[in-house]
Order: sequence, then structure tokens, then C-alpha cells
Amino acid sequence: MNILQAIGRATLNAGAAIWDVFALFFNTLYWLFFAPFTGRFIGRRYIFAQMVFAGVQSILIVFFVTLFIGIVLAMQGAYQLDQLGAVRFVAALISVSMCREIGPVLIALVVAGRVGSAIAAELGTMKVTEQIEALETMALNPVRFLVVPRFLSLIVMLPALTIIGDLVGMFGGYLVGVYNLKISPGLYIKTNFEFLVMKDVMTGVFKSFVFAMIIAMIGCYQGLNTKGGAEGVGRATTLSVVVSFILIILADAILTGIFYFSNV
Repeated sequence: MNILQAIGRATLNAGAAIWDVFALFFNTLYWLFFAPFTGRFIGRRYIFAQMVFAGVQSILIVFFVTLFIGIVLAMQGAYQLDQLGAVRFVAALISVSMCREIGPVLIALVVAGRVGSAIAAELGTMKVTEQIEALETMALNPVRFLVVPRFLSLIVMLPALTIIGDLVGMFGGYLVGVYNLKISPGLYIKTNFEFLVMKDVMTGVFKSFVFAMIIAMIGCYQGLNTKGGAEGVGRATTLSVVVSFILIILADAILTGIFYFSNV
């Protein structure tokens, strides 16, 4: 009976958490799209500061991660393609896989670990030190001033980081293809453009847009619902990363299935 009670309690808690996340999401959309028409604007200074943190300061780590992933993919792909006498198609393998799948997912995981955890930790610290209650006391909505700038910065900067990461990953494959596999630069680039089409790029950008919403909502939700002092902040930070990772992979599987069966 205790096991059944534990399962039931966990199910109810999960359902309540999902409901709260969606409520936070729609509240964020209200402040983002509808509140400005009533004269309640979001300060651009806060938004730009979050964009710098989420995007500009993430470029270096995204650069190195995608560069080495592109190199590794090229080496692994070349080993298999060489047995088929089709080593030049390593260019197509790298470009399509980076743009449609590996680039968006990998960069989203990196950003979730760096930015999502920071959001949860920052908001969690504000929660346990009663700074959020102070905002509410001054009639300042926490969603407007804390959630919306972080949400907007991620949905703008993560797709941008994804495009940068895709290009860097393809450059890593180019280095292997040209300098190790001895494919001529012209042939490598020509093969890229033969197989990579705009819908591949847009598929990855759309995925990154969805992943950005997941990272922002989970990080903000965990931060705003932190309890238990410093230990609670650590727990919220860990949960934000773990839950974001799981939901990113799940969302990727769902979106990939939709694109696959709809021939997109």
C-alpha cells in the first residue's frame, strides 16, 4: 500500500508541476505579446543583458564543442564510407546531420547546462532570500521582470547559436575532409550544396526554438519554486538541468518523428 501511495503521490506532484509550468508559460506569453499593448513594456536593458549572457558568452564553448564534434563525425563517417568507395559523401553526412539533428540537440544541451542552471540558481537564490516577495510587495510582477527577459533572450539566441554551431561543425568536417581525406576543397563544398537544402537548416532552427522555450521554462520554474535555503537552490539547479536534458531529448524525438512522417 505504501508503494501505491508513493506512486500516486509522485503522479499527482508531476501533474501539478506540469500544470504550473504551462501556467508560467502562458503568463510569460501574456507579458511578452499582450502587455505591451497596455503600455506595460519590458525594459530593453534587461533583455539585452540576458542576451549577452545566454548568447554572446556561450559562443566560445559552442565553438569548441561543435568543432570537435564535426571533426569526430567526419573521421567516423569517413571510416565507414571509405569501405563503400564513397568517402566524398562525408561532406553530406556532416552538413545534413549537423543542421538537422546533432547541432540543435548538442547546443541545446550545452546551453541547458550553462544557462538553464544559472537561471535556476539565480532565481532560486532570489526566492530563498525573499527578493521575489519584495518585488511582489512593490507591485512588480516577477514574471514580467525576471522570466520574460530570460525567455526572450533564449528564444532569440539559441537559434543563432545553433546556426553558428552548424557552420563550425561543418568547418570541422571540412578540415578532416580536405587535409586528411585529401578531398579537394571545391568538391567538398560542392557536395555540401548538393545535399544540404534550406529545409534541413530550418528544421534545426525550429527545433532550437522549441528547445529554448523548454530551457527557459524549466529553469525559471525550478528557480521560482525553490525551497529550503542553499540546499534547495542546489536541488533546483540540478533538477533544472536533468529535466531540461530529458525534455530536450523527448522533444527532439517527437519533432523528428513528425518531420519524418510528414516528409519534411
